[in-house]
Amino acid sequence: MALLGTLAAKCCRSLLYKPCKGQFCGVVRPGWIQSCIGAKRHLLSEDVIRLQDFQQRKLAVAHLVTGSEGNYIQLFKEKMQRNELILRDDLKLLLHLCQTPDDMFIAREAIYRYHSENRNLLYGDFRFGPLFMRLCYELGMEGMAAATLIDKNMKGFFIDSTSFNIAINMLFIKGSYESAMDVLRTMRSQGVPFNKDTVTLTTGTCYKLNTAESYRICMSIIEEQQSRGQFIPRHAYCFAVALALRRNDLEKAHSMYSQIMSTDGKLCQNFKVMILTMSGDILKAVSVLSAAMLPRSPFFVKKLEFSQEVVDLLRLRSEGRPFKMKVEQVVTQLQQAGQVTQETLDDMLCRAPTGKRKPALMEEERRLSRRTLRPLQSNLLSE
Repeated sequence: MALLGTLAAKCCRSLLYKPCKGQFCGVVRPGWIQSCIGAKRHLLSEDVIRLQDFQQRKLAVAHLVTGSEGNYIQLFKEKMQRNELILRDDLKLLLHLCQTPDDMFIAREAIYRYHSENRNLLYGDFRFGPLFMRLCYELGMEGMAAATLIDKNMKGFFIDSTSFNIAINMLFIKGSYESAMDVLRTMRSQGVPFNKDTVTLTTGTCYKLNTAESYRICMSIIEEQQSRGQFIPRHAYCFAVALALRRNDLEKAHSMYSQIMSTDGKLCQNFKVMILTMSGDILKAVSVLSAAMLPRSPFFVKKLEFSQEVVDLLRLRSEGRPFKMKVEQVVTQLQQAGQVTQETLDDMLCRAPTGKRKPALMEEERRLSRRTLRPLQSNLLSE
């Protein structure tokens, strides 16, 4: 088994000291994710999933292994059949070489074995959880991801929130909200801390389930995070507002909305109109729509859009009331200005954030002083 050790050492050194420099930036998202966009959106940005970075590393490892004697995955399978000890670098390499669902079953057996052999040595060691979950994400194996996470035999292997978040995001995409809730319960029972992404995923899952129990869980998670002084994302608050409106709890919807720090965006403004309309304050709802048409911003800045379903609700609630004509006038003006969209509130909610923007390439550095027209000192350029 010298070949396994040599390849593992070589490739793991490469992973540690030779980060990919973007030569594989053409790697695209898996087709199963592309097909879900527009129906059931995902909630985590690429900054969290880091799928493209993972795929780049996989390609780099595959390039290093190409030409080596034997099939590494087959050799690894034979090693397990002989009940040989699984080393960390061997497992790391295996997970970077998996390409098919059949490979994943071998990988799953490998992590079970590795966990049983190193149960008391994992803390502070390399975390395989996110690596395994990104593989499941890439190959569309959300069932395996969920089953592995909730298996009591694997308790202590997935000790980070990222592993759970990626799995819940997969299940959210596929509409498996009950399974996503099972994963969340396992995360809580194992004491894995909820971060801001987990809170967004939890509230999003509860919103989709739309049951009395999910409503209770959603509000208790928000209140728990608030009591601990933890940051709650605006996206999570919006899910809580939407769910409260679905449950006809206007008081709670207003309470959740009032805690959002910045409400100038499209989604928040749509919810503002929805809350005002459902509360019977039609005139204030109309004033929000009117304010959105004011030419306060430059012409190249996109104006706020309001969902057709929000506008339709406003029209419905104004029927038979003295300001019906005012509502129709404002709605007509919005339509003429192209500020009424067919996008539903659900479409707006179930959309991943753009994530952190990568710094744009800077223009060629200025090398001449604008005052003296003389070359700038090199130490100034480096500051």
